Amino acid sequence: MKQMTVQQFFKRFPDEETCLKYLFDRRFGFNHECPKCEKQSGWYKIQAERAYSCGNCGHHIHPTVGTLFEKSRTNLQLWFYAMYLFTSSRHGVSAKELQRQLGVTYKCAWRMGHQIREHMALVDNVNLDTLTGHVEIDETVIGGVSNKGQGTGKLDKKFVVMGMLERNGDVVTKIVPDSKKKSLMPHIKENVEEGSVVTTDGLAAYRSLDDEGYDHLAVDHSDYEWAVGKHHTNSLEGYWSILKRSITSTHMHISEKHAPKYLDEFEFRHNHRKHGHLMFPQLISNYPEQDDEK
Repeated sequence: MKQMTVQQFFKRFPDEETCLKYLFDRRFGFNHECPKCEKQSGWYKIQAERAYSCGNCGHHIHPTVGTLFEKSRTNLQLWFYAMYLFTSSRHGVSAKELQRQLGVTYKCAWRMGHQIREHMALVDNVNLDTLTGHVEIDETVIGGVSNKGQGTGKLDKKFVVMGMLERNGDVVTKIVPDSKKKSLMPHIKENVEEGSVVTTDGLAAYRSLDDEGYDHLAVDHSDYEWAVGKHHTNSLEGYWSILKRSITSTHMHISEKHAPKYLDEFEFRHNHRKHGHLMFPQLISNYPEQDDEK
């Protein structure tokens, strides 16, 4: 199934009340068992607040509790539209674009964007399994973009990102201090199943992968060797290309401090690419169960 168009989005979510009902239905369902009277019940909207009342005992459930929207005064429709933009765009959404699209302040747009990225990471981690089968591992450098437009002539700090990509599967990226074995190996052992086929470039840090229980082969890029049979890192190189182009075109540059959030955002979209129409409802509904209710 295809993702919603903008026209379909606003037809489906025309106002705050519709968004609240959708959130309630996705998290609980109309016949949700009441935690107080322990009976299945019809639930009825309370007009004065973001809450539904049990038809049997009057117990209240607040659908926004435990979500991004719990303490936000921003209209739910704007939140939903921002999340729609994040899931329908291949290259991400900048804070300035959110500001223009939503009609909110830049400060509000910046905060919303980072909260959505953090939530993307939580949802992705719930569904992410250990990488197995054939895994490509590589590292790249991000940063170093000139800020000449600001008249400073300075360069952003460069930082190293390592990536582990399962062929036809998920990707995991991590910011590391350098490209040494002690920095890379813990992440590999944590995220790649022992016994997997692993392809890397000729970096010395990867030479001990066979001793760590992996079926390892390296392609030597320094010798213009790009593939040996099924062994190559082209899939991960393609992912780096999309990531870097997106950062340059959409965000201009990102800081090392906030880089993990942007990396998580791109991981989420890659790891859900085969079911793009499900990305939006997954972001809306994947929250822990509520513990404290009125």
